[in-house]
Amino acid sequence: MKQYKLYEQEFSPIIEHQRINFFKSLGVKNNKGTFTIGYTDKNYKCLPFLESVLDSKIQGLSFFSGGGGLDIGAQMAGIKVLSSLDFEKDAIATLKSNKFFAHTNHRLDDIRNVKAKDFDQVLKNNNPEKLVLLGGPPCQPFSKAGYWKTLSQRLGPDDPRNMIGAYLKIIDEIRPDGFILENVESILHPHNIQAVTDLAEAIDTMNYHFVLVKANACDYGVPQKRKRVFFVASKKKITTMPTQTHYENPTEGQLPYERVIDWIGRFDIDDLVSDLDSTEGLHHDALIQVPPGSNYISLSEKRGHIPGLFKAGTRYWTFLLKLHPFMPSWTILAQPGHWEGPFHWNNRRLRNCELASIQTFPIDYKFVGSVRSVHKQIGNAVPCILAQNMSKFLVSII
Repeated sequence: MKQYKLYEQEFSPIIEHQRINFFKSLGVKNNKGTFTIGYTDKNYKCLPFLESVLDSKIQGLSFFSGGGGLDIGAQMAGIKVLSSLDFEKDAIATLKSNKFFAHTNHRLDDIRNVKAKDFDQVLKNNNPEKLVLLGGPPCQPFSKAGYWKTLSQRLGPDDPRNMIGAYLKIIDEIRPDGFILENVESILHPHNIQAVTDLAEAIDTMNYHFVLVKANACDYGVPQKRKRVFFVASKKKITTMPTQTHYENPTEGQLPYERVIDWIGRFDIDDLVSDLDSTEGLHHDALIQVPPGSNYISLSEKRGHIPGLFKAGTRYWTFLLKLHPFMPSWTILAQPGHWEGPFHWNNRRLRNCELASIQTFPIDYKFVGSVRSVHKQIGNAVPCILAQNMSKFLVSII
């Protein structure tokens, strides 16, 4: 058990009743202005998984690979990733820089330029017993009038809106034993219901069975509340669903949600301090008054802040949002605005190493690119442990 110290003085800008409630939530005594809390470092390494996956006959082709979150999870689930593809130069450089994917063919390209025959050689060389495809294509609005009425009438890969269509096209050409199609939760919004219906019809037309999994990452051991949708498909009939592993209010034998301090506590050290931590600027004085686990609403009259600095309901939820050490993080954004959180409870910006850990990237995994580029790769990724759980489920049904 490691120890982490919080100092009462650093929270003095928070109004009294909110400050007292925060200290109570820690469940530890105040020892001369210091709160010492225990935590367990949950970070892990991916390389120990490599040896067992290299001989796996369950193998995969990855598309929209990004920084590698889905691919890492797949390999930790026993799927040997034979190839990856992305049109972002830094993302491919990241994949290439990691020994975990030294056996993988990495291609910098647009999926619309790819055909099934491009994978003939890698499949011949590896001879998989089971083959899966992995991908989280960007989703733009599309209508049934022009989208996958039949396999012969679908929109072609030259349509710039049709990343899902391009992914379905390559699935239909390669005919894997199963696949994962990951997307944002908003694809299920009533405005997009026709798109989901069309996608389901397309999968059915290709003679695949599928389940739609509405997953919150924190339900699967990720220290982050992040809602995503997975279409998990197989040529075989599917009679099960992925098993939730963690719970907000666990009963006997169930695991609680992950605490973010168990993942990022190790990074709050002097050696990592930089100018990028700073929150100086227009709303700095407001940020330091927000108690951990809250956002700008804590500075409104609704929360007893008199006079209120802000009116509840007038800003994005992420405005001045701050982590609580004992709770999961909120969703990590790929390109946040200047005052969009989550911020660290110590009133600084989260470091990329912390963002990666919250996304459950292994600590022996390297990223390539500028600070902004790495942040984008991390924020766009599927959390690795969530990907591992979905991949294990895929393996079980093919």
